Amino acid sequence: MQFDKKENYTYVSSDENSFQEFYDTFIKQEKEFEKEHIIVHISNEMSVSTEDFLLFLKVAEQKNENGTSFVIINTVVNVDDFPENLNIVPTLQEAEDILEMENIERELGF
Repeated sequence: MQFDKKENYTYVSSDENSFQEFYDTFIKQEKEFEKEHIIVHISNEMSVSTEDFLLFLKVAEQKNENGTSFVIINTVVNVDDFPENLNIVPTLQEAEDILEMENIERELGF
């Protein structure tokens, strides 16, 4: 797992061979980034099920409660299969746009 601290968020990318290994490592280190926006890029090469993605739902809800954002980048899943509060987008640019939109919503009190 690689962590890359950007100006407005932390970018997390996977270099593990399995989703479970990636998820376990992420959960262990996620507390270090509790007050930061997080973008997680899950490799399209990794075999990931809908249930695997749903494991991130609790993290997304906690980030929202803390006033921060959580976005997943992946192009192989159908985003319509997931709850609205789990942000999954196909590109980094769209992930950054989500962070910006959610910041604006928080500033406006939504």
